[in-house]
Amino acid sequence: MTDHDTSLPTDHLLHIDVESGRADHSVITLGGRLDAVEAVRLREVLAAAPVAQVDHLVIDLSEVAFVDSAGLAALARARRDRVLRGGTVTLVRPRSEEAMRVFRLTQFDEIFAMVDTRDESGSP
Repeated sequence: MTDHDTSLPTDHLLHIDVESGRADHSVITLGGRLDAVEAVRLREVLAAAPVAQVDHLVIDLSEVAFVDSAGLAALARARRDRVLRGGTVTLVRPRSEEAMRVFRLTQFDEIFAMVDTRDESGSP
């Protein structure tokens, strides 16, 4: 498999959409697989403007089908960076039972503020 392999199913890729509603608030919507390969792209988005500067972040995982330890690490780092400066990270729960099981088994569902819908997150 190469970077140019187009035979991968589309659900293998992580879709990332960034919305900046206010100066101190961004929403990142993810879809697909948040695995070791795709977590690198997420970390790059989290480290780049305008996301890196906001204190309050909502990450919508409702369309994420799979999460591994690298994906969890990227989310944990985003949370740590925000908490250190008085900010927050709220996760919208994945609808995928497989993905949600990872959050429960690792107790990330207790570490993060998690809501069922984006409307419940308080995002603009």
